[in-house]
Amino acid sequence: MKTPKKICIVGAGFSGLVIGRELAERGYLVDIFESRNHIAGNCYSERDPETNVMIHKYGPHIFHTDNERVWNYVNKYDEFMPYVNRVKAQTQGRVFSLPINLHTINQYFGKTLNPNEAKQFITDQADTTIGEPVTFEDQALKFVGKSLYEAFFKGYTEKQWGMSPTLLPASILKRLPVRFNYDDNYFSHKYQGMPKNGYTHIAEQIAKHPNIKVQLNTVFDKNNQKFQAYDHTFYSGPLDAYYDHQFGDLGYRTLDFEVLRAEGDYQGCAVMNYCDNSAPYTRITEHKYFAPWESHTKTVVFKEFSRACGKNDIPYYPIRLVAEQELLNKYLNLANQEKKVTFVGRLGTYRYLDMDVTIAEALQTAEDFLNRNEK
Repeated sequence: MKTPKKICIVGAGFSGLVIGRELAERGYLVDIFESRNHIAGNCYSERDPETNVMIHKYGPHIFHTDNERVWNYVNKYDEFMPYVNRVKAQTQGRVFSLPINLHTINQYFGKTLNPNEAKQFITDQADTTIGEPVTFEDQALKFVGKSLYEAFFKGYTEKQWGMSPTLLPASILKRLPVRFNYDDNYFSHKYQGMPKNGYTHIAEQIAKHPNIKVQLNTVFDKNNQKFQAYDHTFYSGPLDAYYDHQFGDLGYRTLDFEVLRAEGDYQGCAVMNYCDNSAPYTRITEHKYFAPWESHTKTVVFKEFSRACGKNDIPYYPIRLVAEQELLNKYLNLANQEKKVTFVGRLGTYRYLDMDVTIAEALQTAEDFLNRNEK
């Protein structure tokens, strides 16, 4: 009888868990190592002991996708409840809906424009002197014009990324839509929802397999013989950390949260963005609104502060400045030469990935690995 191969997975977020489960079901012995004291990575959710509200400890995660395979996959592990993310924004002393839609445009400019009139109005607002946008600011000015850019994007972006929008690539803003109807659903994907029992429950169900062992509070060290005894390693930690930052540090943003509790409601919605620089936080999230099927007499909210990621901080967003590309390429060149290590996930590939893309790539990575090794 052939001895099952032993697989090392670094990180118990969705990348590592999904790959681990796919391989475990094909007979591989999978050890998952997680440096934190819990699984599910930054998607970790738990009941707040004071309010019984399900909180997203590392900031809110709303599941949205057009990928039917991924949607069916997550629904195997929990029931997904209907949820529509309707974001509000405070700017210049008023409250508006995001993304910018017909209501936002009419409310902000004091108009009653219909869709065609609004399209022409925004076209007239836009800076037509800009050719191919290079920076975030170029893209915004060409996209929506100076007034909406300064009201909704400029201050928020400066706080979120810690730098002027003139230094950020245009690609960041290309993801943000402007709608010429009254649709205030933040996402436009076919499948949207929230897991009834939380993301940690999904993570636990994925990890529940006799061929999977999860070891928490365990820091990966590629020089430790314990980690060298595996046939293959899937690494979802920071790419530069794997190589001991030998070329320098890749840039990340991290988040701090100020947690507040109150009776009843605090802000009346799940997400309120604060677009002005006068507020030091980027947004406030009220977590009971992420589970509208539940009823709570108390509430818990997170004020979210963005800053540069230090050595001992949890990295959230790769900055991916144009100036970093040369440094990134040095690490990618090393990674591409590895025979027994595959780099996966947001940190391992140094890309911002939504949950559905993370899961889709993990499924594909496992499939590719199995195809290569089971011919």
